[in-house]
Amino acid sequence: MEKRAEEAARRWLADQGVRRVRDGWVSDDKPEMLLTANQVAHSWAGDVFAEDLDPADQVRLAFGLLDLLDEYWVTCEIRFANEGAEGPLPADELWDGYRQRLEADRDAEAVTYSLWVDWFEDHETSATAFAEVLGHDIDRVVVERSEALLRRARRVLECSGPVRWTVKEPSYRTAMRLPTLHAAVFRGVLASFHDVYGDLEPAAALSLLGRLDLPTDTQHLAELRHVLAAGHKNHYRSPGAWDDAVRCSAAGTPRRREQVICRPD
Repeated sequence: MEKRAEEAARRWLADQGVRRVRDGWVSDDKPEMLLTANQVAHSWAGDVFAEDLDPADQVRLAFGLLDLLDEYWVTCEIRFANEGAEGPLPADELWDGYRQRLEADRDAEAVTYSLWVDWFEDHETSATAFAEVLGHDIDRVVVERSEALLRRARRVLECSGPVRWTVKEPSYRTAMRLPTLHAAVFRGVLASFHDVYGDLEPAAALSLLGRLDLPTDTQHLAELRHVLAAGHKNHYRSPGAWDDAVRCSAAGTPRRREQVICRPD
């Protein structure tokens, strides 16, 4: 399906006079000027939603353009169209487009970045977005355990830092039933502490960490446990807390333990 969407986008761009060449893209208007994929996205992605097409077909064409260009800006135009005068976009096509790309065995950075900074950081859309890309399906992920579903789950968990704790915690706990998702849950909790808009409940997060099967030398695990035990909710609301945790973690070796006394604040 993605390949068909990508080919449809390629044909649509050709109709706009834009085509790929060896080192980038060119337009018929200025064939001597080489364009990057990002420039193509900024110049033409928004035009998809001015096409005389059914809104569902517009969404599918936009996601095909995302597949073709692999540029975050295409997701911005999708979001603008959803919030614009002609919006909202058809929810089934919108979220199915995200789910398909989260499951695909190819780079998904533009998609996960879009979820993180646009949909998850906005508390008006965060709960719905998280439910659509993972929350509604987490039980199926655990039961079916297909590579595609697990891939989607990992990607969403890892960028879920800004999602309200009460929204994402049930999915975190369900995901913990699969050891293969434990590392992704850990990275989700870590992001929940470090993201500017990250959200967590320290006691609940610390309890969750205690049930994860992780290597004892997992990077940042000791520091995260320390700040949570001290009751800190967010890196930016507790300046210096993480540095203190790093200092205490380093002091945990027998050689240095006598030099530094560490306790939760």
